[in-house]
Amino acid sequence: MFSIVLLIVLGILSVALCLCFVRAIIGPTTSDRIVALDTFGLILVGTIGTLMIQQETIAYSEVLLVIGILAFVGSVALSKFLERGGLFERD
Repeated sequence: MFSIVLLIVLGILSVALCLCFVRAIIGPTTSDRIVALDTFGLILVGTIGTLMIQQETIAYSEVLLVIGILAFVGSVALSKFLERGGLFERD
């Protein structure tokens, strides 16, 4: 029963990944694209976590950490770029 639930969750997460990818490609504004890419990273973390549960291993825990950090830093950098037009402060 638990394996069926995990397969359903993976199916839902894969549909969500596809929808986020579509939003990132055809998003009407740049802000929509940034939010879609951030959501894409979070859903990818959830998908890998679900695969870890399904395979009963912790082998992908470093991958989860790296993807989570990259998604966060990427979202912050793109948001700062949109707000100020540059990533680095020049005095």
